[in-house]
Amino acid sequence: MDLSYVSGSLGIIHPICIERGRNAEVWDDRGRHYVDFIGGIGVLNLGHGHPSVIEAVKGQVETLMHSAFNAVPHRGYLEVAKALNAFVPVSYPLACMLTNSGAEATENALKVARAATGRQAVIAFDDGFHGRTLAALNLNGKVKPYKNRLGALPGPVHHVPFPSRDSDIDADQAMAALERLFEVDTPADEVACIIVEPVQGEGGFRLLCADFAARLRTLCDRHGIVLIFDEIQSGFGRTGRRFAFSHLGVEPDLLLLGKSMAAGLPLAAVAGRAELMNAVPKGGLGGTYSGNAVACAAARVVMNIMREDTLRHWAGRQEALLLETHRRWRDSGRFPMLGEMTGIGAMRGILFEDTASASGGEHLAALLRSGREAGVLLMPSGRRRNVLRLLPPLTVEFEVLKEGLDRLERALGTLRP
Repeated sequence: MDLSYVSGSLGIIHPICIERGRNAEVWDDRGRHYVDFIGGIGVLNLGHGHPSVIEAVKGQVETLMHSAFNAVPHRGYLEVAKALNAFVPVSYPLACMLTNSGAEATENALKVARAATGRQAVIAFDDGFHGRTLAALNLNGKVKPYKNRLGALPGPVHHVPFPSRDSDIDADQAMAALERLFEVDTPADEVACIIVEPVQGEGGFRLLCADFAARLRTLCDRHGIVLIFDEIQSGFGRTGRRFAFSHLGVEPDLLLLGKSMAAGLPLAAVAGRAELMNAVPKGGLGGTYSGNAVACAAARVVMNIMREDTLRHWAGRQEALLLETHRRWRDSGRFPMLGEMTGIGAMRGILFEDTASASGGEHLAALLRSGREAGVLLMPSGRRRNVLRLLPPLTVEFEVLKEGLDRLERALGTLRP
């Protein structure tokens, strides 16, 4: 694979070049077969080449490929906006802006929050990830590799610990950190928004504490702070529900969408309360490619397919096998580096712990290589790159999922204890 014409600043996890895919399976340019547990990093919840999506995309290409919506509107954008209003489980009418990527959705959400509140400060969480554009970078809850050598970033941004059953931080500790921040760094009435992932993606598939989420909602209401939930990775069925915030019993003011929204085509959105989404002066939101007609055609199909009962079935089946397999691996005593399983539904991670021979991150780095050799593609996460994230399509055939786990088990067997 010749990467000489590609920026060396891109980090490549697997030095192979895939040519075709079908649901959870891919083949590289040498014809080698893999089970794909990466899914475009959460983009392919409906798998590679879903037949209904392909049909819709082909029909749209033959009709209208693109119109810049803020110049000449097109029906696809309007239909997606209307469909989102029914698809997102909140108690208020939604207004939205379609974007090209999750990072772009993040940037526009910051604009909306600033315009609506007249404030500038933002609170984000340790180990969070919200994109690679300049303002989004400063929200990310770790320095390496995203903030290295970039100097001062747009702010002010403050970080507090992320409370989760999958970490050593509880709701009381996180609330105490917030109260300290208001006393020491910035008053609450200067904070425009608080942004948080209901389930952290890059942070290691950790579910936000529901008690903390409820207290955070109350705090935001009390101080007039906009609460933003980033569901770019956890949304569109990954956790067994349309959006992970449904597990928390709390509604956001703004919601960030992306990744699996259009089944592999670039489409994302920021959606929320109309009074917030309308706060930016006319012309302040928009973009040339935002809400591309072909991507919108795919998104309409995605939302039609992702009924709640279907998602529960898909995620429940996948979750049961992952939990049972992980339990069997740990009970066997063969893999001392295997730690707890994180996450919820089909959004699951496996913590890799330090042993006498290597750190957890080193074990996982070796597993990525041996897994590829065994024919399964894997992806790391976590601050120490020691959490394996499992993102096979929700539509994966049971026998293919089991084959992928069997290949993963063979790869685990190559690690030094």
